[in-house]
Amino acid sequence: MYNYPKELRDLVKTVDQQIAPKFAELDEQVVYNQAKVLEAFKHANVAEADLKGTNGYGDDDTGRDKLEAIFAEVFQTEAALVRPQFVSGTHTLVTAMRGNLQAGDILTYLTGMPYDTLQTVIGLTPHKQGTLMQRGISFSYVPLKDNQVDYKAAKEVLLRDKPKMVAIQRSKGYSTRPSYNVEQIKEMIAFVKDILPETIVFIDNCYGEFSEKHEPTEYGADLMAGSLIKNGGGGIAKTGGYIVGKKELVENATYELLAPGCEDEGATLTNMQDFLQGFFIAPNTVVNAIKGMVFSSALLEKMGLEVAPK
Repeated sequence: MYNYPKELRDLVKTVDQQIAPKFAELDEQVVYNQAKVLEAFKHANVAEADLKGTNGYGDDDTGRDKLEAIFAEVFQTEAALVRPQFVSGTHTLVTAMRGNLQAGDILTYLTGMPYDTLQTVIGLTPHKQGTLMQRGISFSYVPLKDNQVDYKAAKEVLLRDKPKMVAIQRSKGYSTRPSYNVEQIKEMIAFVKDILPETIVFIDNCYGEFSEKHEPTEYGADLMAGSLIKNGGGGIAKTGGYIVGKKELVENATYELLAPGCEDEGATLTNMQDFLQGFFIAPNTVVNAIKGMVFSSALLEKMGLEVAPK
């Protein structure tokens, strides 16, 4: 920063001191999450041959199988589906929904109206084919109250609709509400399970992986999905997504992505090194991104701008 004005350099020094405690907390988080990932890699016995990938049917793809075992261990779930055939986070979400919902079932969003791509998936915007509503699946949601879950209204909706699946959107998406932390999501999961123990609690975890020490699946979430072109790919995965959760629910999603009887197939092509390496470095990559946002937010606030989050 030698060629920047002295006033700015002094301001940066002040901001560095201000955010040092937060950075120390984030450094501790990296060590915690990296240890989880490292242990999972060791247990999976990842070898150089697993980086090669497969083509054709993808039979006997050891790298793919080990990657899914790693995801299941890190997220503390029974099973995982991690594939390059997922094109986006929305694709993973709709695959999990379609695989586990049938005509006559109800999907309820606990965290308000979902973001626009999910509204299209559900059938709330004009679209030709393939929406949940066109498949006979109904939708309801609980409007937020002061950007938080309205538990009183939610109880009424859950008792009225008795949904097969309750979805929780972790990130703010394109809205102005704060993203929900894992402690808040833990409370949401317990709330749903107390009222409807058999209902599937499904987490949209996009942008959430490794942003904290713990994940929603550690606290009773039945199913969770996200994208590898976001946090889970460490910034180097070029495509792909994941679904983790209870074995039966993940298998149902696999049938939807592929086909019944084809669940052990799916070529990984040239993606395996990016997937394995990306997930390995993801804890550090995510925290570095958070540090950049913390620094930028603090600096811009010092310069008089309105920032969110602070």
